[in-house]
Amino acid sequence: MTVDVLVVGAGAAGLATALAAARGGARVLVVEKDQRLGGTLHLSGGHLAAAGSRRQRQRGIVDSPAEHLDDIARISGASARADLTQLVAEHAAETVDRLEEAGFAFAAETPRIVYGHEPYRIARTVYGVDEGLSILAVLEQELARAQAAGQALEVWTQAPVTGLLQSDGDSDGGGAVVGVEVLRGGREVAVRATAVVLATGGYGADAELFTELEGVPLVSAAARTSTGDGIHLGRSVGAALQGQGSYLPTFGGLPDPVSPGRANWHDRQRLTSERPPVEIYVDRDGNRWVAEDEPSIDEKERALVGVAEQTFWTVFDDAALDGATGERQIVVGKEPDQVRAMANTRPGVHAAATLGELAQLAGIDPAGLAATVARYNDAVARGEDAEFGRRHLPSPIATAPFYALRNHAVTLVTFQGLDVDAECAVRRADGEVITGLHAVGEVIGAAATCGNSFCSGMLLTPALTLGRLLGERLAASVRDGGTGR
Repeated sequence: MTVDVLVVGAGAAGLATALAAARGGARVLVVEKDQRLGGTLHLSGGHLAAAGSRRQRQRGIVDSPAEHLDDIARISGASARADLTQLVAEHAAETVDRLEEAGFAFAAETPRIVYGHEPYRIARTVYGVDEGLSILAVLEQELARAQAAGQALEVWTQAPVTGLLQSDGDSDGGGAVVGVEVLRGGREVAVRATAVVLATGGYGADAELFTELEGVPLVSAAARTSTGDGIHLGRSVGAALQGQGSYLPTFGGLPDPVSPGRANWHDRQRLTSERPPVEIYVDRDGNRWVAEDEPSIDEKERALVGVAEQTFWTVFDDAALDGATGERQIVVGKEPDQVRAMANTRPGVHAAATLGELAQLAGIDPAGLAATVARYNDAVARGEDAEFGRRHLPSPIATAPFYALRNHAVTLVTFQGLDVDAECAVRRADGEVITGLHAVGEVIGAAATCGNSFCSGMLLTPALTLGRLLGERLAASVRDGGTGR
């Protein structure tokens, strides 16, 4: 079988690429290892960021790509790829406007400023009523329309790619990529293509690759299909990686009650940027390691990188739990009695009559915890935290029972990925492109468009935007008789 464009992965980036290429007249095949389309859209909050979108203008919000780029540079410390972020910022409004024209169901409160990480200065983040699934609904609808209109766009599910085909038969990165081998229906099928696009997502569910690249253990809340397939395929033909040293974890989640090595993001603790903190954070030695009321969640996440095993415990007493209701809940969606019911039954949730017993249950050094709580209580009494400069000191940790919630740095997205040029062509270590091979989406690494930060909308917006631009270029190359580079 031969096609013009072969897309590996049917998530946001892959579908955006395939739809654009098919609209441009290319013969397109999408191969997806899962039985369903959408990839991480099934887990994503679906945040998109665009400056100058129609929806912004309708709400009287004045914005520009230049202001968006300024915000990205400020939040990321100018650590994102300037060429890629500029492309995204310049074309993001068209991406959002196209979604709107296709029937995207915006959440009524958007555009808005999102405060889960460092916020923009202007309300430019939008998302759908069903988060990532709102985007998937539009993409699936567009896919059905393309096929009904007779566009040459085919999708294979449950069809994992097992290898890349090269023009000279080399397996060491010497030849152009001319297709893939796909496992379909129990047998390997060779599909040749002018251009192969890797849109396979990240490696947040591949513990071995994660530890190799980041040097720390993986606790994942990522899609289970995010197993680094595109990185493995790219490396097999000599692709280089980008984003080294940009790893940043998401700030804590309770251990999943069923699956070791995973965190249940739905039972996350409410961030102290969302409520005043009544707790302290301690490491395995019982020591505090950050001001719990630090308003920047990114700064907390950077501090967490340096904590032993990236594991910490949230410690508080029963008086604090009594007041943790409504928007002051410590665990999202859990009122005080629900947290009490989880204690000593749910993994990672501990309660005891004394701090010493609590430390033994949780795996914290008892002497260290006792000394830390004593210092913290003294800081409350004096109204000054000399150790970390915490300002919100509401009450001592003194009323039994005492509680400890275990947290670990959690991975939702991954920061390293295949190195690409500004046209999403995959590059070798010497900077030369691998002819016929492209990559888009999380497989190029979150650092490419976020740098060492979580920048609102700058994962999904690049996936859709760069995917669309790539698909249009590949279709134009096919029409012009080009090689798809």
